Amino acid sequence: MAEILLAKSEPQVTLKQHTIDGLEIWRQLQISFPLTPSIAGKENFWWLLRLAIITHDLGKAHSEFQKILKGEPESWRKQRHELFSLPFTANLPLNDLDKKFVLRVVAAHHRSYEWLRTFISSNYEVYPHEFEREFSMVDIVGAVEIANELENELLPQEIQSIRLEQIIIDYKREARIAARQPNDENKDFFTQLLMMGAFHQCDHLSSGFVTLLPNLESEDFGFLDKMKEDLMLKEFDFYDHQIVASKSLGNVILTAPTGSGKTETAMLWLRNQLNRIGQGRVFYILPFTASINAMFERLGDNNGGLGKGKVGMLHGKVNAYLYDNFFGEAGGLKTLKSKIKDAKEQFKNLETPLKVSTPFQLLKHLFGLKGFEKGIFEWTGGHFIFDEIHAYDPEVTAQIIVLLEFLAKKMEAKVFIMTATLPSFLKRRIKVAIGEKCTEIKAADQLYGDFKRHRLRLADGLLSENFTKIQKELASGKSVLVVCNTVDSSRSVYDHFKGNEDLLLLHGRFAAKDRNEIEKKLRNSPPKLLIGTQAIEVSLDIDYDTIFTEPAPLDALIQRFGRVNRKRSKSPCTCHVFRERNEKDKYVYEDDLIKRTLEVLEEIESKNDGVIQEIELQGYIDLVYPDFSEEALEKFDKVYTNLKSHIKRLFPFDSSKEGEEAYYKQFDGVKILPAFYEKQFKYLLKQFDFIGAEQLKVSLRSNRFGQFLASGDLKSFTTIIANPEREDSEPIEIQYYKLNKKYDPDTGLDFNIEQIIVDSDQFDF
Repeated sequence: MAEILLAKSEPQVTLKQHTIDGLEIWRQLQISFPLTPSIAGKENFWWLLRLAIITHDLGKAHSEFQKILKGEPESWRKQRHELFSLPFTANLPLNDLDKKFVLRVVAAHHRSYEWLRTFISSNYEVYPHEFEREFSMVDIVGAVEIANELENELLPQEIQSIRLEQIIIDYKREARIAARQPNDENKDFFTQLLMMGAFHQCDHLSSGFVTLLPNLESEDFGFLDKMKEDLMLKEFDFYDHQIVASKSLGNVILTAPTGSGKTETAMLWLRNQLNRIGQGRVFYILPFTASINAMFERLGDNNGGLGKGKVGMLHGKVNAYLYDNFFGEAGGLKTLKSKIKDAKEQFKNLETPLKVSTPFQLLKHLFGLKGFEKGIFEWTGGHFIFDEIHAYDPEVTAQIIVLLEFLAKKMEAKVFIMTATLPSFLKRRIKVAIGEKCTEIKAADQLYGDFKRHRLRLADGLLSENFTKIQKELASGKSVLVVCNTVDSSRSVYDHFKGNEDLLLLHGRFAAKDRNEIEKKLRNSPPKLLIGTQAIEVSLDIDYDTIFTEPAPLDALIQRFGRVNRKRSKSPCTCHVFRERNEKDKYVYEDDLIKRTLEVLEEIESKNDGVIQEIELQGYIDLVYPDFSEEALEKFDKVYTNLKSHIKRLFPFDSSKEGEEAYYKQFDGVKILPAFYEKQFKYLLKQFDFIGAEQLKVSLRSNRFGQFLASGDLKSFTTIIANPEREDSEPIEIQYYKLNKKYDPDTGLDFNIEQIIVDSDQFDF
């Protein structure tokens, strides 16, 4: 019996056990992703993956590498264990094509082909005798013994003393084949991509000691049955569109009014897909962070949803959300960091079968960012629910269309798209993307007739000239929502009414810390007067008696109105829309768009005493949005073409630097620190609380960032901090930009006033 071989040193894990752990994930992948072989176009996909798992780390049997793991003196000289795994893989009983698939995975399971090619040319061709190392017979026997125990008589015993020089020759031949830049039409390329992605799932999850991949089971949807029972007791049932969705198989486009249970409709559809088609990961896609957080909590509820352990979320501000939610219960910064890290890891990996996500978290894989193979594999046979799909600009819409095409054409994914109002021209593009074989479901006319929630009233002048009307409604005891198109306009309204105790302001110029506090107050105890910008359109679950709003496109107004009489508990509530807009509004919305909207609003107000007939909204939306504008279409076509091009250049062993640059280029925002928070910022950094420190920053558009930088109001600073948990570690330099403009936790950042810092004990920690 050969000596025990290790795969990892801290904690010590044997090579055999690490392989067994990987094979356990492999076994569970077959349950969670049953359609993979047909999608990959390879009937023996799972067996080939099994062989890759068994052989990928056999190179660690090298005696010099074992000395590293055991903390003994060694002469490994920083070689690559995966290259030493290749002779074992090359001896597998496979035909040339299948062997190629497995060899590529094993060779590049840690580093890209490009990196390895440079490594080999630098270390083995220039100094071949210095770096060549032979396997000893003990190494060979031990590795073969493990492989054959896991897969009966997998490897021949005659694998002996294969010199690394020959491995390099074989590897470089395979690398040359791979370097032919296969595109998305290449069958072998796609097989290889999915195999690499599946392998990384097995390797990374087993390395992280994950032992269970939960799936969504029938019993997880018990909250739907409970909902139906409660309705039946009141002699009701699910809406017609919900019942149709619960029986529909395949792609669906749902049109139904806000407040008609679209989320539950999607869950009814999802349960049917899982029951009849089989498992596949689920992605619930929303456009905004606030709506994702709310949906994560809703679907993760143990009583009214799928359950906490079954739902994760993906967006750029997850750290902030988890920090805010764990802060009170963590019991110390170290524990807090650990809880955040564990939760994020569960959200990212396959431990959560449903993820609530922005589209960008999916789109990054099509741009070829690092780890894209794992991400794309997770889409295999998946179920994708798109909510509020109307909310994106032309560039993002173009990317979503490409994503839909990829999911439908390549991944055998099922798509459920739901909206209250979707322009017909956009619906046609979506249908082409997902295939004409999709079910269109529309809420019943009678239901639309029942949804008489809003009465439209157009008003002359500017909103800022009519504060007395707002005050009158407040005096009558009504809760009032005021929505402006710019932050400055919303601040001026707030300044006028700040004598009222029960009011809040919400816009995009708050630090994350204060934004979270405001949204928490809105959830727990909404104020009588809420003033804000488009941020209020973002799926906030609030219910006001009336609204005063500046003119905006019809779809945006519908979203704003949806925050009034949301639960239909009152007779139609008045929605006041002002005809005039401020000078700066032209930078927010196109003139022609507002002009068409006002024409439609005039017609709506002239009929039925202004009561909005929701069944007519689709027709009005098509009048406002007959098609993309010329400028919007140009943007759409350019982004669509570019992303399709990136997909054709995806290469399963190399992330794309070009794609990464293109992906991040679209995010127009730079985080800066208001001078108001500098003292608290430095304190948190000294505590090594980087997440808490980031919560104090505000995001600026890049053009505004440049303006402040040029004017001198924004300056770069560096602070040096030491790690309080490790005294022997090197100090860390943290660079930040500080803006000397007024900031207030209640009103946010004011670009028009200089910040005056009074030396006080406010943040004297």
